[in-house]
Amino acid sequence: MAFRRDFAVFCVVLCVDIFFHRQMKVEDANMKAVFLDRDGTINVDYHFVHRVEDFEYVPGAIEGLRFLQNLGYVPVIVTNQSGIARGFFREKDFEELTKWMVQDLKKQGIAIAGVYYCPHLPEGKVKKYRKSCDCRKPRTALFWKAASELKIDMDHSIAVGDTLRDLSICQECGVKGFLLSETEVSDLPENVTCVKNWMELMKCRKMIE
Repeated sequence: MAFRRDFAVFCVVLCVDIFFHRQMKVEDANMKAVFLDRDGTINVDYHFVHRVEDFEYVPGAIEGLRFLQNLGYVPVIVTNQSGIARGFFREKDFEELTKWMVQDLKKQGIAIAGVYYCPHLPEGKVKKYRKSCDCRKPRTALFWKAASELKIDMDHSIAVGDTLRDLSICQECGVKGFLLSETEVSDLPENVTCVKNWMELMKCRKMIE
């Protein structure tokens, strides 16, 4: 697999079925992070988005990411990408879109510390990715991989996603979760708060700080 020099430090590590993409090295040994889902949280979920021309930011996402970054949270993306296993797009397509997204967010003042993704699906069409794994959410291996690689303080971190599986890490440690949902969700885990959108999340400053 080839990587272009203009993509800062961008590498792939294969370990216990975990695919890890990191844009830059983070020196702070005890940093707090915001774990972010991608589709439906950062970009509008048009189902298996893999082209730049189909990528559209969720309203308020850019402002919300800046808000959290200004509070000291380092953005880390954790995303399921079963479209790869389904054969809808190639891993290379995901990587190219990721490169564009990270650079576009950087232009808007948002520095993504890492992008971790799972390409697997037990019933996937592509044999290489047809497997049960520990990295597909709601399993939490990708979160813990990020915590280890980036030296994240999990008890002072948060997670934002549009489904409860995006917040599964909140049931294993002190990470606070924020569920983006226009409809009310019952039986939420104790440390998960439901907000309608990014704008409402930004009103929860006291809960986030």
